[in-house]
Amino acid sequence: MNESSEDERSPAPGSRRPGGRTARTRAAVRDAVLTGLAEHGYPALTVEYVAERSGVHKTTLYRRWGGVEGMVADALALAGEDAWTAPDTGTLAGDLRALAREVVDAFADPAQAAAPTAFVGAAFQSERAADSLRDFYAERFRRCEPVVDRAVARGEAPAGTDAGAVVRAVSAPLFLRLFVTREPVDAAVAEQAARTVLAAVEAGAFVHEGDAPTGRAAGMPSA
Repeated sequence: MNESSEDERSPAPGSRRPGGRTARTRAAVRDAVLTGLAEHGYPALTVEYVAERSGVHKTTLYRRWGGVEGMVADALALAGEDAWTAPDTGTLAGDLRALAREVVDAFADPAQAAAPTAFVGAAFQSERAADSLRDFYAERFRRCEPVVDRAVARGEAPAGTDAGAVVRAVSAPLFLRLFVTREPVDAAVAEQAARTVLAAVEAGAFVHEGDAPTGRAAGMPSA
């Protein structure tokens, strides 16, 4: 096989390069990793499996990714390169509800939920996978922060509200049910999470310490 120079010249995993053989190889490896995680879990995922499933020679896999940990990390990095943006419904209540519903919808279909669930499992067994998962969600939450910034500008949230804390708080009870208590999540649970966070925002619970206004929360309408 002549995998020669293009792989030697290719950018490191995680870098962006549209099209080309390198992009196709990376996507094929990503797909094989996702399938393997969903079907067998992290402990049973092997370089041999990925090579057979992706059609990429083991030599290339070891050279470019170093092994299973590197491939799992890059699969998450590639997932984070999508064009996803947070909802913009025009109100904070609507945006929080939409964010919560997206989490529920993502895990409603067992087939669709298999890969992200496996990534979480891998993070408990591999420090590198844990770092990559942390980076993935840090970027996702960063993209969600405009939801809160817009709410502050509209006067729906107090000035100084911690946007990162708010968007994490919406998904936190859902992830607790999904990955800790293993309880089902549905539209009603999503609605409860969104309404709880909205009430906390309006009460100034997410205002940075030292920035809290005196009396009624700044920017909030009077009763």
